[in-house]
Parts: sequence; C-alpha cells; structure tokens
Amino acid sequence: MATSLFFDRKVLSWALYDWANSAFATTVVAGFFPVLYSHMTSDLTTQEAQIWLNVTIALGSIVVGISSPILGAIADSGSQRKTFLAGFTLLGIIMCLGLGWAASGLWWVALILYGIGLVGFNGAITFYNSLLVLITSIDQVDVVSGYGYALGYIGGGLLFLINVLMVTNPGWFGFETTSVALAVSFMSVGIWWLVFSLPLFLFVEEPRTERSQSIGSTIGEGWHRFKSTLREIRMLRAATFFLIGYWLYIDGVATIFKMAVFFADRILGLPSDSLIKALLLTQFVSFPAALFFGWFGKKTGPKSGIFICIAVYVIAITYAWQWLDSALDFYFLAVAIGLVQGGIQGLSRSLFTRLIPKSRTAEFFGFFNLVGRFSSILGPLMMIMVPILIIGADERDSILVLLVLFAGGAFFLSRVDINSGVDEARRLDDSIGLPKS
Repeated sequence: MATSLFFDRKVLSWALYDWANSAFATTVVAGFFPVLYSHMTSDLTTQEAQIWLNVTIALGSIVVGISSPILGAIADSGSQRKTFLAGFTLLGIIMCLGLGWAASGLWWVALILYGIGLVGFNGAITFYNSLLVLITSIDQVDVVSGYGYALGYIGGGLLFLINVLMVTNPGWFGFETTSVALAVSFMSVGIWWLVFSLPLFLFVEEPRTERSQSIGSTIGEGWHRFKSTLREIRMLRAATFFLIGYWLYIDGVATIFKMAVFFADRILGLPSDSLIKALLLTQFVSFPAALFFGWFGKKTGPKSGIFICIAVYVIAITYAWQWLDSALDFYFLAVAIGLVQGGIQGLSRSLFTRLIPKSRTAEFFGFFNLVGRFSSILGPLMMIMVPILIIGADERDSILVLLVLFAGGAFFLSRVDINSGVDEARRLDDSIGLPKS
C-alpha cells in the first residue's frame, strides 16, 4: 500500500519539491559555502568569521520568521500557497546563480547572497509544508512526510555527489580550475531546484476561493487573521506545548547542520575532503532512515520516534565534545546524525499537522516556520557566548549548550497529548467556520 502511495501523482509531485530544494541545503548550506566562506575569510580570526556567519543566519531567520505567519494568513485567505511558494523558490534560485558569480569575489558579497538565499529557501518551506494536508489523509501523513524527506536526502545527495566530483576533478567536466567548478556547482543548484519543482506546480491542486480582492485588502485581511490566530492558538494547548518543544530541539538540529562543517574545519582542523565525504554519507544514510521513521511514526506514534532521535543527538554531541579528533570519528557521527536527521524533521512535521485546524494550514505552518527560524538564532548565539562568558571554555566546549536545547525540547514534547490536540484542532476548525482545505 505504501508503494502505491509513493507513486500517486500528487504525493510524488509534492515530494519531488523536497528532492529539488534539498540541493540548496546540501551543496550550499552544509557543503561548499561553509568551506568557501572559511577560505574567503582567512584574514579574519575564527571568532570574527563565525560571528559574521551566525549573524547572517540569524538575520535571515528573523526575516522569514516575522513574515511567515502573516504571509501564511494571506495565503490561506486567498488560496495562494503555491503563489508564495513560487515567489520564495524563485528568490532562492536567483541567489544560487548569484553565488556562482560571487564565488571568487568578496566574502561579504557572498555572505549577503547566502543570507538572501536562506530567506528564499526557508520562506518556501512554510508553504510547501502547508500543502501536505492537501495531498494525503491524516492516517498516512507520517509516511508521506517521511517520504518527502527521504527523497530530499537522495536528491540533495545525488547533486552534491556530482558537485563534489566536479570540484575535486574539474578536468573530468571540462573545467579549467576548481574555482570554475565551484561556481558552476552553485549555479547547478538553482537549475536543479527549478526543474524538479515543476511537478508540484503542475500537478498539486490547491482549492480556490471565489474572492476577488485588491492587494491592500488581502494584506489587511492577512494581518487581521494573523492577530486572530495569535489569540486562537491559546485554545490549542497541545500545539502550544509542541511548538515550544520543537523550538528548542530543532534549534539543536539546525545548529548542528549549519555549523558542523565550519566547526570541524576551523576549530578541529579536519581535512576538507573528509568533511565533504561525511556529508555525502549522511545524505545517503538519511534516505532509508527517513522512510523507516515514517513507518515507525505510523505504527507507534510520532512522539516516540522523536524521543529516540533526540536521544541519539544527545549521544552524538557528547561524543563530539569529548572524543572527536579524527576524520574516522567524524564519519561515525555522520552516520549517527544521518539515522535520525530526516526522522526528527519528518515526524515533527507530521505531528504538527495533526494538531492544527485543516482550514488554516499555511497560517499555522507560518507559526511552525516562525518557531523554526527563531530557533536557528538561539543555538548559534549561545555557542558564541560560551567562550566569552565562561572562563577557560573554548569554541569546542560551546557545543555542550546544545544539550540544554535537546533536554528542554524533550520535556515540553512529553507534555503533548496528541489525542487531545486533535480534538482541540477539530473544535477550532468548527468554530472558525471556514471551508476546509
């Protein structure tokens, strides 16, 4: 049954967007940009370079975090999820092409393009996630959500593998230098993102409203609904506890993903080729693991799967702090993270889908994205402050603050009653009185 579900046209078209945009997460965010940035900022101290990188990530997160709930409200009121998805996608694609141009230029220009690219990537995710409820039934949402992440890891990993071969063996592809291959790699992400996004826009249908409003009226209604949702979310006790827990533990996940290569390169001094191989290993391990956790979430419930993932992250952080000192160690950690990275993301998305009113998916996923983006601010800033505030602590010790985030996330997740949350969302849906999506 799962196999036929995976080849359903709507499900496959939706999941292929994960295949498409994950190339940005692998080649740009986790792979080449941290290494490129590290080399471009060789005249800066490690602390200065890390601060500028973290500030850029934080600013991009603030922009997306503040705008997502309001844009989600507008999208729900006018059935414009795909329109906003297309806009943010196009922004990210253009920035990928720009990074290809800036790869051999000034570090601050590349950093600005990277920051705007993060806005496009993360902004699009809000509206992509909100379409999940339109393509499958609630009893299949764990499996489909995991399927999306699984395809994302394969798609992102496949292009990343090609890009790694291009950069390490530029002559094979007719490039004169590694710099040219690196620039083409960034641009290939934009092309890949564009091509594999098309099935979603062609085959995933979105219910249309009969409303015809001016842009000003639509924005006004979106702002009104955003304020209304701030009041209504207090009616969703389970969703509120989940969002707090998600904010904490996904902060640890995002910080590890965005800072791992930079941390291992500049702080631990591991060779760049080992870091790239470890990232590839993570991608391909994550594919079957994400599918497994989708199945596991359907059988046992998403909460238990998330708890398992958090436990693995805690062990991995402790190991990295105390024992990580070689490329082989980094490979072991890559496998461990790969086993749970897709699981914790896919199960979090499917769990939240259960806890929100079906007529307001883009709006509530705007809040989901708001939490995710603001969580990306906390972790990097906490890591910066450890060596500054604690006498004798260094940059390696800073990773221990992530344990606090995972522990706090697990605590609030334990307070989530899924059955009560489903009932709360249903009652709110009925009280809203809007057409179901």
